[in-house]
Amino acid sequence: MQINADLTQPVILDAGRMDWVPSPAAGVDRRMLYREGDEVARATSIVRYAPGSAFPPHVHSGGEEILVLTGTFQDEHGDYPAGSYFRNPPGTSHSPAAAEGCEIFVRLWQFRSGDSTHIVRQPGQGDTLPPRPGAATARCLFDDGAERVTIETWSPGARLQAANVRGLELLVVSGQLTLGDRVLACQGWVRLPAGQDLDAMAGPAGVELWIKDAALQHPDTLPMPGVR
Repeated sequence: MQINADLTQPVILDAGRMDWVPSPAAGVDRRMLYREGDEVARATSIVRYAPGSAFPPHVHSGGEEILVLTGTFQDEHGDYPAGSYFRNPPGTSHSPAAAEGCEIFVRLWQFRSGDSTHIVRQPGQGDTLPPRPGAATARCLFDDGAERVTIETWSPGARLQAANVRGLELLVVSGQLTLGDRVLACQGWVRLPAGQDLDAMAGPAGVELWIKDAALQHPDTLPMPGVR
């Protein structure tokens, strides 16, 4: 399966309006934003857990990166309410569930070779950053030199401009974001290849964004069976 697999092309999706696709686990559905592969895939998705649903225990051979959007995501290691961010490096395992239901943004098989950093940020955690002009707040969730992940809130009507040297990926956590003639609401997703700078506007109530500044696929991204 190939979904938005050409990383040289920009992608702008109002993902909050996309249909849900059932996963192999009962009560767990997905909105597939990027995918290379079948059930084992290099992928970026929004995943919805119905109340009481769970995924069988499994190992993430290629690592996983998660932002909890609504509800509380759970596994045997703890509870992660909305706003939590974590990185489970390659080789880690868990049994995910959601007693009361949740929605998460998840990236799979996109870790670099040798990246073994395990990060757990509960809501509001992370290093405070000086906000860019037009932004109200900014927090750094992760930065190892090759990747920089932030949560930023932008004032109503503010213009968002950012140079894009390595690649940019954005998720609208709340509010609205306008790029050209496209208006993205909550769960809107943007992926811009290097060299295509960001120029957007925050909506009338502002916008909260998850932003990753990094190569869209690192040269040393872990190889996945069946995917180059």
